[in-house]
Amino acid sequence: MSEEDPDVRKFFTRIVNSLAIGLLWLFINSTIGIGLNLAFFDDRPGVGNYLFYCWFLISLFLLILFYKKKWKL
Repeated sequence: MSEEDPDVRKFFTRIVNSLAIGLLWLFINSTIGIGLNLAFFDDRPGVGNYLFYCWFLISLFLLILFYKKKWKL
C-alpha cells in the first residue's frame, strides 16, 4: 500500500465538508419550509412565511460566503 498524498486528502475533506454543509442547509430549509408549511401560503403570506423567506435568503447568502471562503473563489 502506498502513502496518501496530504493535498489529495485535504481536497477530498473539503469536498465532503462542502457537501455535508450544503445537505444540512437543504434539510433544515426543507423541514422548515415544507414540513411546517411555511414555504406555501393560501391567499396571502403571513408573518411566518415572511420570516421563513428572510431566513432562507440570509442563510443562502451565508452558505455562499462559506463556499467562497472554503474554496477561495
